[in-house]
Amino acid sequence: MAIAASLLIILGVIAQKQIVVKNTADFNRTAEMVEVKVSKKNTVFLNKQFVLKNEKGEEVGYQLVFDKNKTVSSFIFQADVKAKSTTIYIVSEGKPSTVKYLTSARFVPERNDDFAWENDLGAYRMFGPGLAAENPSNGVDLWLKRTSDTIVNKRYRNELQHGLTYHVDHGNGLDCYKVGHALGAGGIAPYQNGKLLVGNFYNRYKIIENGPLRSTFTLYYDNIKIGNETVSQEITITTTAGSVLNKAIVKYVGKTKPFQLAAGIFTHDEKGLKHSNLKAGVIAYAEDAISNANIPSGRNYIGVNVPCKAKAIANQDNHLLIIADYKAGSNFTYFFGGGWSKWKFPTDNEWFDAVEKFNKRIKQPLKVKMK
Repeated sequence: MAIAASLLIILGVIAQKQIVVKNTADFNRTAEMVEVKVSKKNTVFLNKQFVLKNEKGEEVGYQLVFDKNKTVSSFIFQADVKAKSTTIYIVSEGKPSTVKYLTSARFVPERNDDFAWENDLGAYRMFGPGLAAENPSNGVDLWLKRTSDTIVNKRYRNELQHGLTYHVDHGNGLDCYKVGHALGAGGIAPYQNGKLLVGNFYNRYKIIENGPLRSTFTLYYDNIKIGNETVSQEITITTTAGSVLNKAIVKYVGKTKPFQLAAGIFTHDEKGLKHSNLKAGVIAYAEDAISNANIPSGRNYIGVNVPCKAKAIANQDNHLLIIADYKAGSNFTYFFGGGWSKWKFPTDNEWFDAVEKFNKRIKQPLKVKMK
């Protein structure tokens, strides 16, 4: 009996751990994603089901993250931490509740090889080889949404099977943003001798993870022209629940000399309101959202953040650009995304403030420790 009791005590100790999340910034962090790395000391919970709870005893949803060997390497969840304070989350063995899908990413062969993704704040797509005859760009299309539910599959299904166009708002948002042969809502391209070298469609894709709280994929472009040279590009995009902007890691292969990159926003008729902050590496834009039925639908928003030292901000060819130096073969990280006045960001200034605060968040990440 003594031995059995001792074993129960030991199991009781290891069957519960604390995750301490610290916010050193002077502003509150709400629904911000944090990641807990798995080590030899805390794998006990990843060999079984476990439940995560906040300080109020409320269950918190999480997503397991797997490495190349399909072994759990970490788990992620959305944390709430007030300014200059700490919040403690509790992990214990148990059966977790089903987590609502707030992100998704998928190849859309039924719509000319689109690749579409979303989080709870916005949806996006980039164009594939099925649109080659229409001279598409490597720019980003923005779909406005006003629900945390995933809507990409529903919109494609309604459009293609039921003739209910997603260019008109039927209650959950719409696609009213025009990309053209441009960077759209945060695309990126080489910038040489003062000229923006917009690309075309992606050739291949790879899905790395797919929700419910984070989705990651890579698009491959085989023929990028820079002067007389042809290089390849890969862009790995991560969309995260609760995040204003997507994360993008870009790499160009085939050119040895350094060159510049420009991440940008297609400003259409230039009638919108621009916001820029070179020191922070931030540009943003707000313009009227108008459906294909010519119905005003509030304001749509776009933001870009280049956290490395940006060289310049430029207005060129109906684009607002942020330009930075790039070393061939290296990874270049930047962030882009969009929003809507009918969902979370009622005014232009609230959107601009959200993009500026996003920059502060990535520069002062939450600190996470398991005890």
